Amino acid sequence: MLSLKEARERLAEIPNLQVSSGVPLCCYTRFGIGGPAAVFAEAPSEAAFIAAVETARDSGLPFVVIGEGTNLIVSDDGFPGLVLRFRGCDLRAGGNRVIAEAGAELQALVDFAIGRGLQGLETLAGIPGSVGAAVYGNAGAYGHSISERIERVRFFDGSRVRVFGNREAEFRYRESIFKRHKDWIIFSAELALDPADAAELQRTAGEIVEVRNRKFPPTMKCAGSIFKNFLLADLPGPVAGAVPAAVVREGKVPAAYFLDQVGARGMARGDIRVADYHANLVYNAGAGSAADLRTLIRELKDRVRGRFGLELEEEVQYLGFPQ
Repeated sequence: MLSLKEARERLAEIPNLQVSSGVPLCCYTRFGIGGPAAVFAEAPSEAAFIAAVETARDSGLPFVVIGEGTNLIVSDDGFPGLVLRFRGCDLRAGGNRVIAEAGAELQALVDFAIGRGLQGLETLAGIPGSVGAAVYGNAGAYGHSISERIERVRFFDGSRVRVFGNREAEFRYRESIFKRHKDWIIFSAELALDPADAAELQRTAGEIVEVRNRKFPPTMKCAGSIFKNFLLADLPGPVAGAVPAAVVREGKVPAAYFLDQVGARGMARGDIRVADYHANLVYNAGAGSAADLRTLIRELKDRVRGRFGLELEEEVQYLGFPQ
């Protein structure tokens, strides 16, 4: 095993790789929470990034790949190993196809498609984060998910670069095969869109962003909804039967419905709070800590489990915590 110093020196030898030490990860998460990364490295090219992954793997030290940190909760102690970030953000269009590198912002992809009169991504407007994270978690809103438009995903499996078609990516509600293979690194996605009127697409996207910004203000330190919604068909019979029909949307029951029943709104732990107007919105009101955030999440899960026998599942990922 290499020392951190030796690993950093080897990473620094890779062309086009920017390497730093002690980088505060709170600057790379939307919650604004998290201690330092022992070593932080980022690259805009696949070649440099693959070289960094191989170096990290050979070092024997713990390492992790992050994106924009929208759905990331980092420990107050930070991460004691190597944190890698792919920054490739190229967007290319050919006919009705768009190829987006994983490091591009999802909003940049939405704007790119709309500007070319291409329909299919406008309902994703206003969702923060990167394209890679959107593919990884099959991001979506208003009854649509990014997987509906994905033709192919290019990724590195730790040994070679591969390409999966939509079916091979095994997309489901907020899920993909990449979530089950966290060592696979998404490089880009090819999307198939439809021609449409750009002005009309822009109106639709603008209305969605306006609604989203009222619910999740851009300055709010949060990950959007903290828990996944439930599929009505997956709920136990007695629970499903007690859910008011008006609550069900496109076959899903909002996690906020169950959280409301257990008095989640307004709960707080230090500066970590549940919004007064949305029971599934947990945010950092100022100087919140990861410890308080995890404690509040645990209490919310305990309340729903105790009342309904349901297990809330976070949309966020954790970094730097004991397994």
